[in-house]
Amino acid sequence: MITLQTTMTDLESSLATIMEVFHRYAEKEGDKHKLKKSELKDLINEELPALTGQVKDQATMDSLMESLDTDGDSELDFQEFMTFITMVTVCCHDFCEHHEDE
Repeated sequence: MITLQTTMTDLESSLATIMEVFHRYAEKEGDKHKLKKSELKDLINEELPALTGQVKDQATMDSLMESLDTDGDSELDFQEFMTFITMVTVCCHDFCEHHEDE
């Protein structure tokens, strides 16, 4: 049996937030366990505006979805979404490391 701590660490809290955000957007339309392209676009525009700006170009959205949708079902499951989160996190880390040396 797993016992939950009364307070989560920063990392545990961050993981819980990622899962909560995914499900909040995924349940808007269709399968509540997958993100449609429109749900991903809303998530990016509303949750990552400082990092990505506003994604308005449909070709950019199509390309992003195609690169993340490894099973070709035109939706992102949680694992495919985590690939996106990992890519964004790595880019932010690299950007911060590069600018910290200046």
